[in-house]
This record gives sequence, C-alpha cells and structure tokens, in this order.
Amino acid sequence: MEFKQNLKMYQDIVNNELEKYLRKEECPEKTLNNSMEYSLMAGGKRLRPILVIATYELFKQDYEKCMAYAMAIEMVHNFSLIHDDLPGIDNDDFRHGKLTNHKKFNEATAILAGDGLLNQAYIVISDEISKTVNDKNRNCTVLQNKVRAFNEFSKAVDRMIAGEYIDTELEGKEISPELLEYIHVNKTGALLKLCVRMGAILALEKSFIKEISKSIFSLLFIKSKSPARWMPHTPP
Repeated sequence: MEFKQNLKMYQDIVNNELEKYLRKEECPEKTLNNSMEYSLMAGGKRLRPILVIATYELFKQDYEKCMAYAMAIEMVHNFSLIHDDLPGIDNDDFRHGKLTNHKKFNEATAILAGDGLLNQAYIVISDEISKTVNDKNRNCTVLQNKVRAFNEFSKAVDRMIAGEYIDTELEGKEISPELLEYIHVNKTGALLKLCVRMGAILALEKSFIKEISKSIFSLLFIKSKSPARWMPHTPP
C-alpha cells in the first residue's frame, strides 16, 4: 500500500507541475495547443519524471530544482508516443483508452503537436539554465551540471529516435539478439537511463552517476543467446 500511495503522490506532483506548461491563451494556433495538451495530460504512469525526482531525492530534498528537467523528459516521451501512433508507424486508434492524437484531431496536427512537445522540452530546460546564468549569485558547479544534464538529455533523445527508426525498419524481420538489444537500449533504455543519471547529476552526486552507468542495462534488459524475430514494435 505504501508503494501505491507514494506512486500516486509523485504522479500528482508531476501532473500538477505539467499543468503550469499548458498553453491556454487564445491564439491562431489554439487547436495545436489543445492537441499538445490532449496527449500530455492523457494520463499514464509518469515513470520517467518520477525517476528523475526520486533519484534526486536520494541525495537532496529540494526536488523542485530538478523539476524542469523532469517535465521536459515527460514532454519528450509524449512526443514519441504521438508519433509512434501515427499511420506511418503503428497506426493505432487508441492510447490509455482514449483516441490517439491523430484520430482526435488529424494527422497533420498530431505531427506538429509531437514536434511542439519536443521543442517545448528544450525551451523548458534552456529557460532553467538561463535563470542560473542570469543569477548574479550563481553557483558555477550547479550551472555546469545543468548544462551537463542538458547535453545528456539531447543525446538520449537522439538515441531514442534512432532506436525507433530501427524498430520500424526491422518490424517482422528475423534479427540477432544483439540487434534486438540495441533497439531496446536506444529506443527505451536511453531515456530511462537518462532519468536516473539526470537526477543524480542535478543533485551533484558524482559517485552514483558512475555506478549507474555500469548497472542500468542489467536492470532493464534480459539478454538472449538465441536468434530472435522482431515482433510488431511497441511504444518507447
């Protein structure tokens, strides 16, 4: 029961924080903003931002200082889900029991909503770094680690996209266990690893960062020695 209560607490924290980034103003692109909100607030476990916050809290209690990064990673995750559901990839009609974005709106809007969430993630983090840069009393170590986290964030997103591409190209084909692992390590593992590393980086915990790099994949993936046939791909 305690686990479920803690999970619900973290989910509420994340959902309340995401609300702050919704674009509610009247503007010509209001439908696009509604489309972004539709997917971002559709529900889900919020695993990735929770991992960032929970890792940070292993070392420090002021988790608000990692919140922008946690929100950004959830925006990227939802960008990937919108695009994964598109007719050119999975062609799914439902997600979380609701119509997928392109079914609720249209394909062009869904594509741009995904693009918008991806770009908003970068805006959120760059704004956070800019605040530190403009702070006359800034801590240079804190600034360096924010930039480092941003760098790792960008590289992890790149790997997620690469993994998604390979997934779509090899759907239904027979592949080696090594290539199957490569897909998982990049498509799903890159962001999950980033969540934990980013929480530790922002908490300035160097020793934990080194250890997590060695062990994260053994916790996430099971290796197989026999050839595998890559089945229809799943969301990142």
